[in-house]
Amino acid sequence: MGSMQEEIIFRSKLPDIKITNEMPLHTYCFESLSRFADRPCLIEGGTDKIYTYADVDRLSRRAAASLAKLGLTKGKVVMNLLRNCSEFVFTFLAASRLGAMTTTANPFLTPGEIKKQLVASGAIVVVTEACAVEKVRDLAKEKELTVITIDKKFDDCLFFPDLIEGEELELPEVEIHPDDVVALPYSSGTTGLPKGVMLTHRSLITSVAQQMDGQNPNLDFSETDVILCVLPMFHIYSLHSILLCGLRVGSAVVIMKKFELVAMMELVQKYKVTVAPLVPPVVVDVAKNALVDKYDLSSIRFVLSGAAPMGKDIQDAFRNKIPNAFLGQGYGMTEAGPVLSMCLAFAKEPFDAKSGACGTVVRNAELKVVDPETGASLGRNMSGEICIRGQQIMKGYLNDPEATRNTIDEGGWLHTGDIGYVDDNEEIFIVDRLKEIIKYKGFQVPPAELEALLITHPSIAEAAVVPLKDEMAGEVPVAYVVRATGSEITEDEIKQYVSSQVVFYKRISKVIFIDAIPKAPSGKMLRKELRVQLNAQVS
Repeated sequence: MGSMQEEIIFRSKLPDIKITNEMPLHTYCFESLSRFADRPCLIEGGTDKIYTYADVDRLSRRAAASLAKLGLTKGKVVMNLLRNCSEFVFTFLAASRLGAMTTTANPFLTPGEIKKQLVASGAIVVVTEACAVEKVRDLAKEKELTVITIDKKFDDCLFFPDLIEGEELELPEVEIHPDDVVALPYSSGTTGLPKGVMLTHRSLITSVAQQMDGQNPNLDFSETDVILCVLPMFHIYSLHSILLCGLRVGSAVVIMKKFELVAMMELVQKYKVTVAPLVPPVVVDVAKNALVDKYDLSSIRFVLSGAAPMGKDIQDAFRNKIPNAFLGQGYGMTEAGPVLSMCLAFAKEPFDAKSGACGTVVRNAELKVVDPETGASLGRNMSGEICIRGQQIMKGYLNDPEATRNTIDEGGWLHTGDIGYVDDNEEIFIVDRLKEIIKYKGFQVPPAELEALLITHPSIAEAAVVPLKDEMAGEVPVAYVVRATGSEITEDEIKQYVSSQVVFYKRISKVIFIDAIPKAPSGKMLRKELRVQLNAQVS
């Protein structure tokens, strides 16, 4: 890596702060409980049910006591197979209290996709909703899993409301180390199949503190804020930047089970939402839909956008709709714990932010830009791979030391696979991706997973999957397919074959038949060549 050369390191414009990250995550989140006990903590958008901070604290303790009796002890894993709901929060905090881990998954994944994650994570308890029970039933019998439902009773499942009944149950005493894993989201990282990302109590506390703590917090949220939670909590952006950050400062969190524009506007107006973390496709929807003008959205002061890049034209159109709301971007990656940079216009003493920038690097962390070919450290306004170092990054990938070594180098730098640069004003711009992951509306679509599925079809000899830019989704997957000898398989047959086995956002949008997939001398697929070819065809 050329050790003679001086490393050029970028830091936050805000001074570092003292971070106390030696306590368990739930203790940190509820550190000011006595101040916030009677304030609303969770507001369920669909039912208008409100849980105070004292309620959430109490119910998560009861859930912990019940889960401990079911065998969820230190180091064991519970899967939250849920859309946004209060039970998600109770279960997550309960597992934290027990020194256990929560792995999160989308209930709309297919049974095969859920099984892969259940088996890989070693989860022993699954908390889910009626719509997903069928997907885990057979596996539950085979693996002796305990399945808990939140919304409907089944003979072969436990019922969540029963687990949080009754008096304060006996909570076991557990010694929790800061480096114990508390969250285990799945991410494809820079390449390959989804892997369990080990986020510890220390890494998540550090990451929340980088945003929320100290004299001049990067995200100036407070107990008077009402934060909209429409982004799925099974995704780290929502779990971290809405739930954990909100709990830390005593904000109220308004939970929406799924995104629906009119319902969202109604909730913003009804509860006077002040902070709206969104993803670019939702920002596009708000910017372009005339219905938005019928609602009073003047309570919104901050709109955070993350999970995918957003262009200047969309930002400008959005600002015309909600002129008094400040719209800024952050940049994250599950493995980075998750936030690398955040717009400083959200800070208590704000700095101006440029359009298209995704903020400046978080406090108490170091960032560098390296030449992907030589590994040399690059200066300002020079594009290279973004790398980050600090106590907020993941401990590693679960049971995958090789993938961990490929992502976190010997110097402790996490390599993001994103290409970007830092300008003269310390602002970060992301311009490209080294990594192959496709981002559909902020959801990860790993090409390797779709390719592995495609080649299981007897009529397909080879396949490569690459992203195509799309205005609404950000990117959609396109498959290059080499037919097997004598096969006449059609585009529609291939699309149906894939869509029957994957969640909606992984469906192939287009199939291009090709004689051979370009490969390097080493045999590695050259997806980059296909991307260039595809973009040339489209433009």
